Amino acid sequence: MEKNLYPCDICDDSFAHCNTLKSHQRAHMGEKPYPCDVYDRSFAQSNNLTSHKRTHTGEKPYPCDVCDKWFSRSHNLTVHKRTHTGEKPYPCDICEKSFSQNEQLTVHKRTHTGEKPYPCDVCDKWFSRNDSLTKHKRSHTGEKPYPCDVCDKWFSRSHNLTIHKRTHTGEKPYPCDICEKSFSHSSQVAVHKRTHTGEKPYPCDVCDKWFSRNDSLTKHKRSHTGEKPYPCDVCDKWFSQNVHLVVHKRTHTGEKPYPCDVCEKSFAESSNLTKHRRIHIREKPNLT
Repeated sequence: MEKNLYPCDICDDSFAHCNTLKSHQRAHMGEKPYPCDVYDRSFAQSNNLTSHKRTHTGEKPYPCDVCDKWFSRSHNLTVHKRTHTGEKPYPCDICEKSFSQNEQLTVHKRTHTGEKPYPCDVCDKWFSRNDSLTKHKRSHTGEKPYPCDVCDKWFSRSHNLTIHKRTHTGEKPYPCDICEKSFSHSSQVAVHKRTHTGEKPYPCDVCDKWFSRNDSLTKHKRSHTGEKPYPCDVCDKWFSQNVHLVVHKRTHTGEKPYPCDVCEKSFAESSNLTKHRRIHIREKPNLT
């Protein structure tokens, strides 16, 4: 096996080739000399630009010879094949976990060290992964480079687009092994199972509340900090949750996406529709 002879002097990664090291270091420096000519986005490595362009063209030139999946990158195909073989060639030397990708091992080790080498240049957040930083920055820029080819929605993450498409197809490939429910995303199964077990693994470090979901804990903490990271681009209001911002924007647009199936009224919030329906339930004659 070829040794990694070129270590990064910023993080603990090392590389077999000098050019690979130089490309990697651009991620730390923020240098991105390869722009996309379709969308306002640039990349630190030319091969990443080539792969990115396939998000616009839909090209997937690498087929799996076991199942019917195709991939836009040969690396993704190699990693995917390990889902068939179960191979995890990268063990952690601190705990018992092993990983199918070396990058996963590198990121995992930071759970032991607490290292977060990727700072946001807009706010004071730091990240253990460069791709997490890239995705986070979109919360500041509003960038959504991944369009749905069925409806007019765009997404900041390709992963979110994949999940969204299942709202059109109805696909729910992740079943619960306790009840009959199925889910469109694997993480939904893990969270759902906690309704059976009562598990709440995420404690608040300010008060004594515990949560079954990490995102619920994140939202809860804003009740202590007062943080409101979601601004309205029409008025000067800010919100602690994105869903509250979405509902608020309807006061500007007049959108009412929740129609009553009994009368002609529509509502901006599903909760208001639920309350309204009770009027019709009370109106029904008692036939007993």
